[in-house]
Amino acid sequence: MTPTSTPSGWSSAPDPAELRPAIVQDARTGRVLMLGWMNEEALQRTLETGLVHFWSRSRKRLWRKGETSGNILRVVEIRLDCDGDALLIQAIPAGPTCHTGRPSCFHRELRGEELPPPSGHILHRLEAVVRDRQRHPIEGSYTVQLLAAGPDEIAKKIGEEAIEVALALSRQSDQRSLEEAADLLYMLTVGLVARGLSWDAVLEVLSERRGMGTILGERP
Repeated sequence: MTPTSTPSGWSSAPDPAELRPAIVQDARTGRVLMLGWMNEEALQRTLETGLVHFWSRSRKRLWRKGETSGNILRVVEIRLDCDGDALLIQAIPAGPTCHTGRPSCFHRELRGEELPPPSGHILHRLEAVVRDRQRHPIEGSYTVQLLAAGPDEIAKKIGEEAIEVALALSRQSDQRSLEEAADLLYMLTVGLVARGLSWDAVLEVLSERRGMGTILGERP
C-alpha cells in the first residue's frame, strides 16, 4: 500500500527545502523510467495524492508529473535508500514517461546514439535479442529458423516445451525443472515476438490479476 507519511530518515536534513533524487521505476516491469528531484513538500504531495510530484529546478515550483501531458505516475511503493538521501518510487505510468514520447527518459547511450528502453529484467533482454534476430537474420540462428517456420511451428514447440516442464516438475530433478522452464520462456518469447506482442504486455496483465488496481485504490 502507498505510504501516507514521510519515511523515517527523510526529515533528518536540516533544510526541508533540500532537494533529493527520486528514481522512478515501472512497478510492473522493473524498468527505470526517470529521475526527478523532491523536497519535503513534493514528497508530502506525492503521499497525499498517490501521484508522483517533483520540484522543478528550472521553474522553481512544485509540479505533478503529467500535469500537462496527462502521463501521470500512480504510486505503488516508495523506498528510502540506506543513507536516507534518495528515493526509489515504484509507479504505474499512464503513458510515455519521457517528454519526447518515449517510455523511459534513459534512451541514449553516452555518445548520444538512440537506444531501446532499458531492460527491466532478463526477459526483456531476451526479447530484445529475439527482435534483433527478426529484423537482422543471422545464418544458422535457431531463433531465425523458428521465426521463419511460422506460427504453427512455434506453437508446436511451445506445446512440446510445456509438456517437458510438466514432466520435469512431477518426476525429475530441481535443476532439470529449472532448465525446462527456461526453455519454455525462450519459446514463449519467440512466440510473442512473432505475434507482435511483448513481455511488457504480459506483465501488465499479470499485475492486473495480482490486484495492482487494488493497491492503487481501484477495483480489481
